[in-house]
Amino acid sequence: MAEKILIIEDDTTIRETLAEVLEKQHYIIHQAADGAQALKLIKKHNSDLILLDLRLPDMHGLEVITKIREFDHHALIVVMTAYPEIRTAVSVLKAGAYDYINKPFELEEMKELVRRSLETQQLRTEVERLRISAAQPAPIEGFIGDSPPFLEMLEIIRKVAAAGRVPVLIRGESGTGKERVAQSIHNLSQRADGPWVTLNCSAISEGLLESEMFGHEKWAFTDAKTRKRGLLELADGGTLFLDEIGDLALSLQPKLLRAIETQIFRRVGGQQEVHVDVRFVAATHRNLEAMVQVGAFRQDLYYRLNVATIDVPNLRSRQDDILPLAHHFLKQAAITIGIHNAQLDPSVYKLFKAYAWPGNVRGLRNVMERALILSGGAPIIATHLPKEIIASTLPKTSGSFEYLTLAEVEKSHIQRVLMTNDGNKSQTAKQLGITRLTLRNKIKQYALDFDDVN
Repeated sequence: MAEKILIIEDDTTIRETLAEVLEKQHYIIHQAADGAQALKLIKKHNSDLILLDLRLPDMHGLEVITKIREFDHHALIVVMTAYPEIRTAVSVLKAGAYDYINKPFELEEMKELVRRSLETQQLRTEVERLRISAAQPAPIEGFIGDSPPFLEMLEIIRKVAAAGRVPVLIRGESGTGKERVAQSIHNLSQRADGPWVTLNCSAISEGLLESEMFGHEKWAFTDAKTRKRGLLELADGGTLFLDEIGDLALSLQPKLLRAIETQIFRRVGGQQEVHVDVRFVAATHRNLEAMVQVGAFRQDLYYRLNVATIDVPNLRSRQDDILPLAHHFLKQAAITIGIHNAQLDPSVYKLFKAYAWPGNVRGLRNVMERALILSGGAPIIATHLPKEIIASTLPKTSGSFEYLTLAEVEKSHIQRVLMTNDGNKSQTAKQLGITRLTLRNKIKQYALDFDDVN
């Protein structure tokens, strides 16, 4: 978007000449002939740069700077003065000006100063965006998997990414990688060079969420000691990712809907309309359609977000991807922990495929990190895994045993007690009421996975 410049100068010839020259540089120009008019324009329009004459008919430029800084710390101020004194320069810089230029000046000199000032402004904005991005958890790099549901999702991502500013709704269980999908949409789109800004709608209280999203004016509430730009404004030219959109308060949903439809919003406590160019990508693990039916989510916002929908498959529906992902996470954990040659024992493959993985990809990653720590670098076996994963392959005991043989019941019971005792044979034999030698014979008879455990 074109940068906005406000020229505050009572000399009509200088003001209009500057405006004409800078408009040819494709800047958006506003003009004011005195301090009062300037302050009204500043409150109405955002400015990236302000060119301020020090001697105005109604007030001194230092007073104007002070009043501007009461509610706007974003705009850079360059002072124009016909009195090139060191004392004057020090005063304006202390008051909050970025730079100053002496009158009379060459137009080329002014154009260069404007260019340099706006470059500084862009760098400041980028630093602010990076600061916010750095607070977000880093996504897992790359996609791993070739199961049909996963490949189908990747194809949809490619198509949606090319669809301009169309809103996107990403649905899926917790831990499936919805944020990774959202960031891929941004990276594959024409907005890839623009900002990527994220906001978790469930992580911030309702009172703070509105200010975080839309920003606020000075004194909009007790602690608002200065104007603050919200994440929506910082995402201008890029993508705003709204995680857990199902947790967004009903009171904020109309404001979000208006911002999506018009690309216009107001800061908290403000009257000025702010225009942006933002793509909205939202994600949720909730059933928004069911929430609409019970009045917990606005129908119009749901339909607006649901223009392009991506369903992220859960891990249990991606059987062929489980082991490749497990090996990938194991390799990552080994690098982090500093263990070489980490590997999965083939005996655990059936456990991984039998488990339902309620934590999905995130849960698998956590399991691999924990198992590697417990194994100490040895091949990962069943005893290094959470008990619920081992239990997933055992016969169920909640129903009737009429279809199980006595040997099957005995095998299942011994394995459960062993699992409960982390493979400790002495404790298991004691609880079963048999000798340790008998237990070892049963383990050998049924080929259980705990034969090497003391």
